[in-house]
Amino acid sequence: MTESLDPIDILLVEDDPGDVLMTKEAFEHHKIKNTLSVVADGVEALQFLRREAPYEEAPRPGLVLLDLNLPRMDGREVLSEIKASPELRSIPVVVLTTSEAEEDILRSYDLHANAYVTKPVDFDRFVEVVRQIDDFFVTVVKLPR
Repeated sequence: MTESLDPIDILLVEDDPGDVLMTKEAFEHHKIKNTLSVVADGVEALQFLRREAPYEEAPRPGLVLLDLNLPRMDGREVLSEIKASPELRSIPVVVLTTSEAEEDILRSYDLHANAYVTKPVDFDRFVEVVRQIDDFFVTVVKLPR
């Protein structure tokens, strides 16, 4: 597998500070060169993606890691908005959540999630999952610019 030369911007939409910290540590642990931006709820996610205040200077992410259970606007609504938008729908969205419910999996794919990943509770396994997502979406898959 060849190493991607161009790092991408990744948007993590996560309200749990522990999961944010684990994701950041996973990036550092594996020397992932991509830039990680974090927002804590669905409303902020859409503001970031649409470059609305206070995110006018936000980079366009090449990948979104989206939790489902978010305050203000849940991840399902965010996913629906992203995939309904001609400007945003080409951004791959990986649902990264604790839910193993079949209805959440089916609904996420019905809303055109690119992948659905259940967060492991074990730190080492969580780090490995984040690394695998990064490997796949950055070094294997060709993303739109």
